Amino acid sequence: MPAHTMKLRRFLQSSLATAALALAGCATSGTPNVLVSNRSSANPGPAGPGHSVATAGSSVYELRIYSFNSGKKDDLLNRFRNHTLRLFKKHHIESVGYWLPLDPADQRLHFLLRYPSREAREASWKAFMADPDWQAAYKASEAAGPILAKGPEVSFLQTTAFSPKVKTGDLTHGGVFELRTYTTPPGWLSHIDARFRDHTIALFAKHGMVNGGYFHRMADQPGADSTLQYLLMHKSKEAAAASFGAFGKDPAWTAARKASEEKAGGSLTIQGGVKSVFLVPTDFSPTK
Repeated sequence: MPAHTMKLRRFLQSSLATAALALAGCATSGTPNVLVSNRSSANPGPAGPGHSVATAGSSVYELRIYSFNSGKKDDLLNRFRNHTLRLFKKHHIESVGYWLPLDPADQRLHFLLRYPSREAREASWKAFMADPDWQAAYKASEAAGPILAKGPEVSFLQTTAFSPKVKTGDLTHGGVFELRTYTTPPGWLSHIDARFRDHTIALFAKHGMVNGGYFHRMADQPGADSTLQYLLMHKSKEAAAASFGAFGKDPAWTAARKASEEKAGGSLTIQGGVKSVFLVPTDFSPTK
């Protein structure tokens, strides 16, 4: 075989091999719509029936609840208003919303933060806690005594696959928020997810309730396989009562509830497993 023919054959073989490798790489590369589990790297493994999935790169939310000592509400709010929010922003901690209970006897501050990932959260909080400005603000605010009655309640969350987008801004126009927490029997979270996805959310909207974010606790959190938390928005607490009254009487809800409980084999929440708190935004909350 002539030498130039041998060279041409080797060239074509090399080119075809390169093209095959490139195509293989395209076929195995990740796509933006791949679904991944809500599990953290500390808790790998296949999803059980109580776990749902979220899109790759889902934001991580942190719900923090601060119980403050009597007479210390203004000290706490001033610390957030004058220092904490600014320093959160400096350290890439995104503030979503800050709320106080509608009931003045309930002395707690609820707030929701957002991060790109748990790793980003840890880095941001480490920098925040080490910031001399934060240390000085904390010390000054506690000079007359501790503000918090106990340590904060902290939960790490991700939005469910059926959650509306979590928005900020003036969402209620003077109305109220309602944070609802449902606890299912262990491993039954997928049942209540299906009912909300296929029925409840649409029926809430039908009866005048505005759906906010719907959240699961991340897999390394207590109650991860049995807790659904979500935010609703109402014109008032009285409007919420009227909406839920109409919702509860709706034949579509009655049928959906009956079918979902028959499929699961019982009630989708444990006894006492539905908690509700009505909230009003602080003056500095990004979400009102």
